[in-house]
Amino acid sequence: MSRRGWVLFAAMSVIWGVPYLLIKVAVGELSPVVVVFGRCVIGAVLLLPWTVARGQLRPALPHWRALLAFTVLEMTAPWLLLSYAETSLSSSLTGLLVATVPFVAALAGRLAGEQDRLTPVRVGGMLLGVVGIGLLLGLDLGHLKVLPLLAVAATVIGYATAPLVVSRKLPEVSGVAASSIALTLTAVVYAPFALPSAGRVVHAPASALLAVLTLGVVCTALALAVFFALIREVGPQRALVITFVNPAVAVLLGVVLLGEPFTLGLAVGLPVVLLGCVLATRHSRPRAARPGDGAEPVVDAAVP
Repeated sequence: MSRRGWVLFAAMSVIWGVPYLLIKVAVGELSPVVVVFGRCVIGAVLLLPWTVARGQLRPALPHWRALLAFTVLEMTAPWLLLSYAETSLSSSLTGLLVATVPFVAALAGRLAGEQDRLTPVRVGGMLLGVVGIGLLLGLDLGHLKVLPLLAVAATVIGYATAPLVVSRKLPEVSGVAASSIALTLTAVVYAPFALPSAGRVVHAPASALLAVLTLGVVCTALALAVFFALIREVGPQRALVITFVNPAVAVLLGVVLLGEPFTLGLAVGLPVVLLGCVLATRHSRPRAARPGDGAEPVVDAAVP
């Protein structure tokens, strides 16, 4: 890759490894609904004008049904579930579990009739990932609760199936346009539940408010812009390799900054899960943008 490509890659590896830390800090003082609403409002305020200025909003609107499905699967449900899960789970464990999205996506694509062939290597990677999760949860089972784990599992399913909606129903909609619309819709959905808590938000600690602000500005608006710049620079297949670096960043930040324990489950499960994800997606072929369509390819990387 070019030097610019490496800089963008390093930036994305960190930017999408940080949200788990920020969510953990935010939900310690604010409700999950307020955290999601604040993040979406900030992201939408920054990205929607950009989408309008580039003339990409109106062409996307006829695809509203697919955009609605993408919104629910990629943001509306997963972000609330993820925030709820982190009220009980550590940020490092949550980040590692979400790292299983690539091989769940490969399996979902196969079940949906995608043409990408499941080679023995990919099947082996999926099985290895399952073994890694078993080791991860089995070795730490005494410290875990069922409902937060189910919330993360539902998040993984949402992140894994959203790309199918994109590839089949939104081939001509740019990634930034789809993301800005999804952020706006999610903010509208959560507004009635979050706004009654506005009075309590102003009294929240600065650390929680700063975490939400950083989630919206850096980990959402800036991250999406940088991610699609990375796709244009190095191609979608290389860009998605950040999926395998983010969990390591999440684990490191959780242990160093939040004092979360580096458990035996993390030590054993982390390399096994990541290796399984790498093998499970080894031969995938993300869709590139059509020549001359003027839109970035929409490549889903499980926006945390």
